[in-house]
Amino acid sequence: MRYAAITLLLATPLAWGQSAPISGTLGAVGSDTMAGLMLRWGESLTTRYPDVKLQFQASGSASAPTALVAGTTRLGPMSRPMTSEERDNFIERYGYPLLELKVARDALIVVVHRHNPLRALTRQQVDAIFSTSRACGAEAPIRRWEQLPATRDWSFGRIALHGRNLASGTHGLFQERALCGGYFRNDISEHPGSSAVVAAVGESANAMGYAGFNHLTPAVHALSLYNDGGTAIPPDEAAIQSGDYPLSRYLYLYVNLPPGETLPPAEQALISLIMSDEGQQIARASGFVPLTPSVLNAQQRW
Repeated sequence: MRYAAITLLLATPLAWGQSAPISGTLGAVGSDTMAGLMLRWGESLTTRYPDVKLQFQASGSASAPTALVAGTTRLGPMSRPMTSEERDNFIERYGYPLLELKVARDALIVVVHRHNPLRALTRQQVDAIFSTSRACGAEAPIRRWEQLPATRDWSFGRIALHGRNLASGTHGLFQERALCGGYFRNDISEHPGSSAVVAAVGESANAMGYAGFNHLTPAVHALSLYNDGGTAIPPDEAAIQSGDYPLSRYLYLYVNLPPGETLPPAEQALISLIMSDEGQQIARASGFVPLTPSVLNAQQRW
């Protein structure tokens, strides 16, 4: 019942493209994975409404809940869902929950150098490569290329690993889902953005890393991952949209919307854009995967 007011307020949002004067500066703090996407949405918003500007601080998903609680932003993009603790901290401060909106589909991918013959890994192998705990059930750690059948003759010795830093939602979600909640190795080179991870892997034949799907380049290739049924699933648009690819994920926008209030017109226009066909095509052009019509329709009924 605590969402009743939100349901009524979002049932008839400002339609995208509505001819009405709108002005203002929107501030958002959160996911660096979503930085390019948020800026493209902002550019489209400004094209339609020249007096509206979006300012986005891409400091990592972990920064969004903190900024929302502090009241320094009304909008918090995140590449992972909020934790129970983060949600509770907001409710403790304001007395009502945040509005959670799914805005696009994405995936975590494991990448190797473009010439690497490896094409697929099991969840246990991914865990054995990146973790010290092997919580997914691997019997032994994997530290060298010759330990994998596909790269037994890949003469590059030790696997050099690259990943994201602690502030990243990609880091936290990979730890939760790919490492079964276990612990990362301490010799992983950490980077502030997925593009840096992909660039590092593309420059080194002995490297492997994890990143966001939208950062793929010709310098690397993404590995398929085996599902529980033993089928290797590639991270393509269809498998990510359906959730068949094991490390598929939603991207989120968290909004501070007090019960009984409506969002300012600029914020309404941004959310209407995101949920429109134009907004979802911007997501696709940015390397992400559009939401299905059923997800979009469900959110319009909130």
